[in-house]
Amino acid sequence: MASRAANVLVSRASRIKNKLQSALEASILEVDDVSYQHAGHSAVKDNNNETHFNVKIVSPKFDGQSLVKRHRMVYDLLGEELDSGLHALSIVAKTPKEVEKK
Repeated sequence: MASRAANVLVSRASRIKNKLQSALEASILEVDDVSYQHAGHSAVKDNNNETHFNVKIVSPKFDGQSLVKRHRMVYDLLGEELDSGLHALSIVAKTPKEVEKK
């Protein structure tokens, strides 16, 4: 219970950044809260905020992984957030080599 209480004090965006950075050693990590674009959406009840996010992450841990596997890695890391009100993620997950090519 103590961790849930602590989670309320730290923004969901900060928690997402911390979890992804720690586990995936991201060289680029952008987490954008786009919940305001979904006002009135059924998932945004009782003025809940921080329900919809766009995530861009570049990680060497994605090397050799399919796009589905990369997304699964992100979703697995954010399981607690998904269970506690995170409704939607848009994920761009690339390797450092993929970013260098552009």
